[in-house]
Amino acid sequence: MIRLSARFASAVALVALSLPVLNAVAQEQVPAAPDQPAAAPSAPAPAAAPIFPKPDPANFTAPAPSKDVINSFLQTSWGYDDTRIWQIQAILKTPVEGVSKVVIFVGDKTGKQKPSALGFFVLQDGKHIIAGDEIIPFGPNPYAEYRAAIQKRADGAFRGSPNKDLELVEFADFQCPHCKDAQANMEKLAAEFPKARIVFQNYPLARIHASAVTAAAYGICVAKQGGNDAFFTFASAVFEGQDGLASTDGATLTLNSAVTKAGLDPAKIAACSSSAPTGEAVEASVKLAEDLNINQTPTLVVNGRQVSANAPYETLKQIVLYQAKLDGISLQ
Repeated sequence: MIRLSARFASAVALVALSLPVLNAVAQEQVPAAPDQPAAAPSAPAPAAAPIFPKPDPANFTAPAPSKDVINSFLQTSWGYDDTRIWQIQAILKTPVEGVSKVVIFVGDKTGKQKPSALGFFVLQDGKHIIAGDEIIPFGPNPYAEYRAAIQKRADGAFRGSPNKDLELVEFADFQCPHCKDAQANMEKLAAEFPKARIVFQNYPLARIHASAVTAAAYGICVAKQGGNDAFFTFASAVFEGQDGLASTDGATLTLNSAVTKAGLDPAKIAACSSSAPTGEAVEASVKLAEDLNINQTPTLVVNGRQVSANAPYETLKQIVLYQAKLDGISLQ
Protein backbone atom coordinates (compact mmCIF):
# COMPACT_ATOMS: atom_id res chain seq x y z
CA MET A 1 0.00 0.00 0.00
CA ILE A 2 1.34 3.45 -0.92
CA ARG A 3 1.37 5.66 2.14
CA LEU A 4 0.84 9.38 2.51
CA SER A 5 3.89 11.42 3.40
CA ALA A 6 4.48 11.59 7.15
CA ARG A 7 3.87 15.33 7.21
CA PHE A 8 0.58 15.01 5.34
CA ALA A 9 -0.60 11.94 7.26
CA SER A 10 -0.02 13.65 10.59
CA ALA A 11 -2.37 16.43 9.53
CA VAL A 12 -5.17 13.99 8.77
CA ALA A 13 -6.91 13.21 12.04
CA LEU A 14 -10.28 11.50 12.06
CA VAL A 15 -12.68 13.82 13.81
CA ALA A 16 -15.85 13.05 15.72
CA LEU A 17 -18.39 15.03 13.76
CA SER A 18 -21.41 14.71 11.55
CA LEU A 19 -20.47 15.38 7.95
CA PRO A 20 -23.80 17.03 7.06
CA VAL A 21 -23.07 19.91 9.45
CA LEU A 22 -19.34 20.42 9.85
CA ASN A 23 -18.98 23.23 12.38
CA ALA A 24 -15.42 22.66 13.52
CA VAL A 25 -13.47 21.97 10.36
CA ALA A 26 -11.53 25.20 10.54
CA GLN A 27 -10.76 28.08 12.85
CA GLU A 28 -11.03 31.70 11.96
CA GLN A 29 -7.67 33.31 11.67
CA VAL A 30 -7.05 36.39 13.81
CA PRO A 31 -4.16 38.60 12.65
CA ALA A 32 -1.53 39.43 15.25
CA ALA A 33 -1.53 42.93 16.69
CA PRO A 34 1.26 45.21 15.39
CA ASP A 35 4.18 45.89 17.71
CA GLN A 36 3.46 49.63 17.62
CA PRO A 37 0.39 51.56 16.50
CA ALA A 38 0.67 52.63 12.92
CA ALA A 39 -0.09 56.22 12.10
CA ALA A 40 -2.11 55.35 9.02
CA PRO A 41 -2.83 51.63 8.82
CA SER A 42 -3.40 50.32 5.35
CA ALA A 43 -6.58 48.47 4.47
CA PRO A 44 -6.31 44.69 4.99
CA ALA A 45 -5.72 42.64 1.89
CA PRO A 46 -8.90 40.94 0.67
CA ALA A 47 -9.20 37.31 1.66
CA ALA A 48 -8.87 34.75 -1.09
CA ALA A 49 -10.01 31.18 -1.50
CA PRO A 50 -7.40 28.65 -0.39
CA ILE A 51 -5.17 26.89 -2.88
CA PHE A 52 -5.07 23.21 -1.98
CA PRO A 53 -1.95 21.10 -2.59
CA LYS A 54 -1.97 19.18 -5.83
CA PRO A 55 -3.08 15.57 -5.16
CA ASP A 56 -0.42 12.89 -5.65
CA PRO A 57 -1.65 10.10 -7.97
CA ALA A 58 0.28 7.64 -5.80
CA ASN A 59 -2.26 8.27 -3.03
CA PHE A 60 -5.17 6.79 -5.02
CA THR A 61 -4.71 3.07 -4.47
CA ALA A 62 -8.23 1.87 -3.63
CA PRO A 63 -10.59 0.90 -6.47
CA ALA A 64 -13.61 2.29 -4.63
CA PRO A 65 -15.25 4.61 -3.89
CA SER A 66 -14.74 6.74 -6.98
CA LYS A 67 -14.06 10.47 -6.89
CA ASP A 68 -17.47 11.04 -8.45
CA VAL A 69 -19.22 9.15 -5.65
CA ILE A 70 -17.27 11.01 -2.96
CA ASN A 71 -17.92 14.39 -4.55
CA SER A 72 -21.61 13.59 -4.93
CA PHE A 73 -21.80 12.60 -1.27
CA LEU A 74 -20.04 15.77 -0.15
CA GLN A 75 -22.19 17.94 -2.41
CA THR A 76 -25.34 16.36 -0.96
CA SER A 77 -24.04 16.78 2.59
CA TRP A 78 -22.41 20.19 2.36
CA GLY A 79 -24.04 21.87 -0.63
CA TYR A 80 -26.37 23.94 1.55
CA ASP A 81 -23.29 26.08 2.35
CA ASP A 82 -22.23 27.73 -0.91
CA THR A 83 -18.98 29.02 0.59
CA ARG A 84 -17.58 25.58 1.38
CA ILE A 85 -15.05 24.05 -0.99
CA TRP A 86 -13.08 20.83 -0.87
CA GLN A 87 -10.61 18.69 -2.76
CA ILE A 88 -10.08 14.94 -2.62
CA GLN A 89 -6.45 14.25 -1.72
CA ALA A 90 -6.39 10.47 -1.38
CA ILE A 91 -8.41 7.27 -1.70
CA LEU A 92 -6.27 4.64 -0.04
CA LYS A 93 -6.39 0.90 0.46
CA THR A 94 -6.26 -0.24 4.08
CA PRO A 95 -5.23 -3.57 5.64
CA VAL A 96 -8.93 -4.49 5.80
CA GLU A 97 -10.24 -5.84 2.51
CA GLY A 98 -12.86 -3.53 1.03
CA VAL A 99 -12.30 -0.70 3.53
CA SER A 100 -10.87 2.49 2.01
CA LYS A 101 -9.50 5.62 3.63
CA VAL A 102 -10.54 8.91 2.05
CA VAL A 103 -8.70 12.15 2.73
CA ILE A 104 -10.00 15.55 1.68
CA PHE A 105 -9.00 19.16 2.21
CA VAL A 106 -11.78 21.51 3.25
CA GLY A 107 -11.90 25.29 3.15
CA ASP A 108 -14.18 28.17 2.28
CA LYS A 109 -14.28 30.51 -0.70
CA THR A 110 -13.89 33.62 1.42
CA GLY A 111 -10.50 32.56 2.74
CA LYS A 112 -11.50 33.58 6.25
CA GLN A 113 -11.09 30.07 7.57
CA LYS A 114 -7.91 28.06 7.64
CA PRO A 115 -8.11 24.97 5.38
CA SER A 116 -8.10 21.66 7.22
CA ALA A 117 -7.60 18.02 6.40
CA LEU A 118 -10.36 15.50 7.08
CA GLY A 119 -10.21 11.74 6.81
CA PHE A 120 -12.81 9.01 7.00
CA PHE A 121 -13.10 5.30 6.28
CA VAL A 122 -15.56 3.92 3.72
CA LEU A 123 -16.87 0.50 4.79
CA GLN A 124 -17.23 -2.63 2.66
CA ASP A 125 -20.90 -2.08 1.92
CA GLY A 126 -20.14 1.26 0.27
CA LYS A 127 -23.10 2.75 2.14
CA HIS A 128 -21.47 3.89 5.38
CA ILE A 129 -18.38 5.68 6.59
CA ILE A 130 -16.64 5.97 9.94
CA ALA A 131 -15.65 9.53 10.88
CA GLY A 132 -14.20 9.68 14.36
CA ASP A 133 -16.49 7.49 16.47
CA GLU A 134 -19.53 8.04 14.25
CA ILE A 135 -20.99 5.76 11.59
CA ILE A 136 -22.58 7.93 8.90
CA PRO A 137 -24.60 7.02 5.78
CA PHE A 138 -22.58 7.39 2.58
CA GLY A 139 -23.18 7.53 -1.16
CA PRO A 140 -24.81 9.82 -3.71
CA ASN A 141 -28.14 9.57 -1.82
CA PRO A 142 -26.99 8.97 1.76
CA TYR A 143 -30.27 9.88 3.46
CA ALA A 144 -32.66 7.75 1.40
CA GLU A 145 -32.84 4.76 3.77
CA TYR A 146 -33.30 6.93 6.86
CA ARG A 147 -35.98 8.94 5.08
CA ALA A 148 -37.89 5.76 4.23
CA ALA A 149 -37.67 4.58 7.86
CA ILE A 150 -38.91 7.94 9.11
CA GLN A 151 -41.84 8.00 6.70
CA LYS A 152 -42.86 4.51 7.76
CA ARG A 153 -42.28 4.61 11.50
CA ALA A 154 -42.34 8.20 12.84
CA ASP A 155 -45.78 8.42 14.44
CA GLY A 156 -45.50 11.32 16.88
CA ALA A 157 -47.79 14.31 17.05
CA PHE A 158 -47.28 16.69 14.14
CA ARG A 159 -48.12 20.15 12.91
CA GLY A 160 -48.18 21.51 9.40
CA SER A 161 -48.79 19.40 6.33
CA PRO A 162 -50.45 15.98 6.56
CA ASN A 163 -48.27 14.65 3.73
CA LYS A 164 -44.69 13.50 4.20
CA ASP A 165 -42.97 15.07 1.21
CA LEU A 166 -40.97 17.37 3.47
CA GLU A 167 -40.82 15.82 6.93
CA LEU A 168 -38.93 17.36 9.84
CA VAL A 169 -38.82 15.00 12.79
CA GLU A 170 -37.55 16.26 16.14
CA PHE A 171 -36.25 13.52 18.44
CA ALA A 172 -36.46 15.02 21.91
CA ASP A 173 -36.59 14.29 25.63
CA PHE A 174 -38.92 16.40 27.78
CA GLN A 175 -36.37 16.50 30.59
CA CYS A 176 -33.44 17.49 28.36
CA PRO A 177 -32.44 21.17 28.85
CA HIS A 178 -31.04 21.36 25.32
CA CYS A 179 -34.38 20.14 23.96
CA LYS A 180 -36.09 22.96 25.82
CA ASP A 181 -33.69 25.42 24.21
CA ALA A 182 -34.41 23.96 20.76
CA GLN A 183 -38.10 24.80 20.92
CA ALA A 184 -37.43 28.36 19.73
CA ASN A 185 -35.95 26.93 16.53
CA MET A 186 -38.83 24.50 16.11
CA GLU A 187 -41.38 27.33 16.43
CA LYS A 188 -39.56 29.33 13.77
CA LEU A 189 -39.43 26.33 11.43
CA ALA A 190 -43.15 25.71 11.90
CA ALA A 191 -43.91 29.35 11.07
CA GLU A 192 -41.55 29.58 8.09
CA PHE A 193 -42.29 26.18 6.52
CA PRO A 194 -46.07 25.66 6.74
CA LYS A 195 -45.89 23.04 3.96
CA ALA A 196 -43.57 20.85 6.03
CA ARG A 197 -44.79 18.09 8.33
CA ILE A 198 -43.09 18.76 11.66
CA VAL A 199 -43.17 15.79 14.02
CA PHE A 200 -42.30 15.51 17.71
CA GLN A 201 -40.84 12.04 18.25
CA ASN A 202 -40.16 10.90 21.81
CA TYR A 203 -36.60 9.88 22.65
CA PRO A 204 -36.48 9.77 26.47
CA LEU A 205 -32.98 9.24 27.85
CA ALA A 206 -34.05 7.13 30.80
CA ARG A 207 -30.55 6.50 32.12
CA ILE A 208 -29.99 10.17 32.90
CA HIS A 209 -33.52 11.60 33.16
CA ALA A 210 -35.69 9.78 35.68
CA SER A 211 -38.97 11.40 34.60
CA ALA A 212 -38.39 11.35 30.84
CA VAL A 213 -40.21 8.10 30.10
CA THR A 214 -43.23 9.13 32.16
CA ALA A 215 -43.35 12.50 30.39
CA ALA A 216 -43.14 10.77 27.01
CA ALA A 217 -45.98 8.43 27.97
CA TYR A 218 -48.13 11.36 29.07
CA GLY A 219 -47.44 13.09 25.77
CA ILE A 220 -48.49 10.05 23.76
CA CYS A 221 -51.76 9.85 25.69
CA VAL A 222 -52.42 13.58 25.31
CA ALA A 223 -52.00 13.27 21.54
CA LYS A 224 -54.22 10.18 21.49
CA GLN A 225 -57.02 11.74 23.52
CA GLY A 226 -56.75 15.39 22.51
CA GLY A 227 -55.06 15.46 19.10
CA ASN A 228 -52.05 17.31 17.76
CA ASP A 229 -53.00 20.79 19.01
CA ALA A 230 -53.51 19.50 22.54
CA PHE A 231 -50.13 17.76 22.39
CA PHE A 232 -48.19 20.87 21.44
CA THR A 233 -49.93 22.88 24.16
CA PHE A 234 -48.95 20.12 26.60
CA ALA A 235 -45.37 19.97 25.31
CA SER A 236 -44.89 23.72 25.61
CA ALA A 237 -46.13 23.65 29.20
CA VAL A 238 -43.88 20.72 30.13
CA PHE A 239 -40.79 22.41 28.70
CA GLU A 240 -41.72 25.64 30.47
CA GLY A 241 -41.99 23.80 33.79
CA GLN A 242 -39.11 21.43 33.08
CA ASP A 243 -37.36 22.03 36.43
CA GLY A 244 -40.34 20.37 38.12
CA LEU A 245 -39.47 17.04 36.48
CA ALA A 246 -36.41 16.71 38.71
CA SER A 247 -38.39 14.93 41.48
CA THR A 248 -41.18 12.37 41.46
CA ASP A 249 -43.71 14.64 43.17
CA GLY A 250 -42.65 17.60 41.07
CA ALA A 251 -43.01 15.57 37.87
CA THR A 252 -46.57 14.59 38.79
CA LEU A 253 -47.53 18.20 39.45
CA THR A 254 -45.80 19.46 36.29
CA LEU A 255 -47.31 16.85 34.00
CA ASN A 256 -50.81 17.14 35.45
CA SER A 257 -50.65 20.92 35.12
CA ALA A 258 -49.60 20.59 31.48
CA VAL A 259 -52.45 18.15 30.82
CA THR A 260 -54.92 20.61 32.30
CA LYS A 261 -53.56 23.40 30.10
CA ALA A 262 -54.14 21.10 27.13
CA GLY A 263 -57.82 20.83 28.16
CA LEU A 264 -57.72 17.18 29.23
CA ASP A 265 -58.35 15.17 32.40
CA PRO A 266 -55.11 14.42 34.30
CA ALA A 267 -56.58 11.25 35.85
CA LYS A 268 -57.46 9.80 32.44
CA ILE A 269 -54.06 10.69 31.00
CA ALA A 270 -52.27 9.18 34.02
CA ALA A 271 -54.21 5.93 33.62
CA CYS A 272 -53.44 5.83 29.90
CA SER A 273 -49.75 6.55 30.50
CA SER A 274 -49.30 3.44 32.64
CA SER A 275 -50.95 1.09 30.14
CA ALA A 276 -49.01 -1.53 28.22
CA PRO A 277 -49.81 -0.12 24.75
CA THR A 278 -48.47 3.29 25.78
CA GLY A 279 -45.28 1.75 27.12
CA GLU A 280 -44.85 -0.13 23.87
CA ALA A 281 -45.32 3.09 21.91
CA VAL A 282 -42.55 4.79 23.91
CA GLU A 283 -40.26 1.81 23.35
CA ALA A 284 -41.00 1.82 19.61
CA SER A 285 -40.08 5.50 19.38
CA VAL A 286 -36.80 4.87 21.20
CA LYS A 287 -36.10 1.92 18.90
CA LEU A 288 -36.60 4.13 15.86
CA ALA A 289 -34.05 6.62 17.19
CA GLU A 290 -31.59 3.82 17.85
CA ASP A 291 -32.10 2.33 14.38
CA LEU A 292 -31.34 5.75 12.91
CA ASN A 293 -28.13 5.84 14.95
CA ILE A 294 -29.28 8.94 16.82
CA ASN A 295 -27.25 9.23 20.00
CA GLN A 296 -28.14 12.66 21.32
CA THR A 297 -31.08 14.95 21.85
CA PRO A 298 -32.36 17.13 20.37
CA THR A 299 -31.78 15.79 16.87
CA LEU A 300 -33.76 17.06 13.90
CA VAL A 301 -34.13 14.71 10.93
CA VAL A 302 -34.89 16.55 7.67
CA ASN A 303 -36.04 13.98 5.09
CA GLY A 304 -33.52 11.56 6.56
CA ARG A 305 -30.71 14.07 7.11
CA GLN A 306 -29.69 14.50 10.75
CA VAL A 307 -28.70 17.81 12.30
CA SER A 308 -28.70 19.22 15.80
CA ALA A 309 -32.00 20.98 16.45
CA ASN A 310 -29.94 23.55 18.36
CA ALA A 311 -27.85 24.54 15.35
CA PRO A 312 -28.08 28.25 14.48
CA TYR A 313 -31.50 28.86 12.99
CA GLU A 314 -30.15 30.20 9.70
CA THR A 315 -28.17 26.98 9.28
CA LEU A 316 -31.29 24.90 9.89
CA LYS A 317 -33.19 27.01 7.40
CA GLN A 318 -30.47 26.58 4.77
CA ILE A 319 -30.51 22.82 5.28
CA VAL A 320 -34.29 22.55 5.00
CA LEU A 321 -34.32 24.62 1.81
CA TYR A 322 -31.44 22.65 0.30
CA GLN A 323 -32.88 19.26 1.20
CA ALA A 324 -36.24 20.25 -0.25
CA LYS A 325 -34.45 21.24 -3.47
CA LEU A 326 -32.56 17.93 -3.58
CA ASP A 327 -35.82 16.03 -3.14
CA GLY A 328 -37.65 18.04 -5.78
CA ILE A 329 -40.11 19.60 -3.34
CA SER A 330 -41.73 22.94 -4.14
CA LEU A 331 -42.23 25.20 -1.14
CA GLN A 332 -44.24 27.80 -3.08
